[in-house]
Amino acid sequence: MSAVSPKVSGSAAVQGDLWGARARDWADTQEGFSRQLFEAGLQKLAVGAGSLLLDVGCGTGLACAMAVERGAKVSGIDASAPSVEIARQRTPNGDFRVGEMEDLPYADHTFDAVTGFNSFQYATSPVNALREAHRVVKPGGKVLIAVWGKAEHCEGVAVLKALGSLLPPPPPGAPGPFALSEDGALEALVSEAGLTPLESDDAPSIWTFANLDEALRASLSAGPATRAIRHSGEERVREAVTQALAPFKTASGGYRLENEFRYLIAKA
Repeated sequence: MSAVSPKVSGSAAVQGDLWGARARDWADTQEGFSRQLFEAGLQKLAVGAGSLLLDVGCGTGLACAMAVERGAKVSGIDASAPSVEIARQRTPNGDFRVGEMEDLPYADHTFDAVTGFNSFQYATSPVNALREAHRVVKPGGKVLIAVWGKAEHCEGVAVLKALGSLLPPPPPGAPGPFALSEDGALEALVSEAGLTPLESDDAPSIWTFANLDEALRASLSAGPATRAIRHSGEERVREAVTQALAPFKTASGGYRLENEFRYLIAKA
C-alpha cells in the first residue's frame, strides 16, 4: 500500500514555508528559551510514564523530547517539514507528522493531553484548531494553549515591532501578536471550542545572546522574520533588528531580553 501524502493546506501551507526556512537556526538558538514554559506545562499536565501526548505545532521538537524524558509516548505535528525532520532526529521513537492543525490526522479520543506551545494562534481559525485538539483528546483529558504574555512584560516586543515595520500591512481587523494575551482572552477562546478552562499561569522566557551575530541568527529564525526578509530584503531586516536590540546590550557585549509566556490548561 502506498503511503498517504500529508495534507498540508490552509494556514499550514503558508506557515510551514515560513517557519521551515531557518528551522536549524530556530532549534539551535531560539527554541531553548521556551524550556521553562515547556517544563511548567508538562508538570501541570502531570505528564509522566505512559502518558500519551500530542504536541500541536511541535516545531523542532524540544517539548516532545522533554516529555519523553518524563516517560511519555509522544506524537507531534507541524506545518514545517524541515522542523519535523529535526524533531524526528531528536526523538526517533516519536510519531512526528507534517500537517494542518485544523485537520488533525488522529482518531477521536486518542491522547491523554494535547499541547500547543505558541502555535494555535497561527491557525487560520484558532478556535477550529482547538476544536480539533478537543476531538483527539480523551474525555476528561487536558489541552494546553500557550501564547505571549502581555506586551508590557515582553522586551522581545521591540524585535516584533521592527519586523512588523517591514511586513506588508495586515488585513483590516487582523489580530496582533498579543491579541490572546489579555485577561480572559484564552478562557473565552477555549470555551468557544467546547473546553472547560481550569487554570492559567505565566512562565518566564529570558533571551540571552553572547553577541550580535547570535542574537540576529535567533531573531531571524522565526516565521515572521522570514516573511519580512522576503518582503523587504535581509539587509533591511538585519539593520532594523540590530537597532531594536541595541537597548538590551549588556556590559559584556551580549544581549538580554526578559519575556514571559501565558498558558492556560483546559479540560475536555
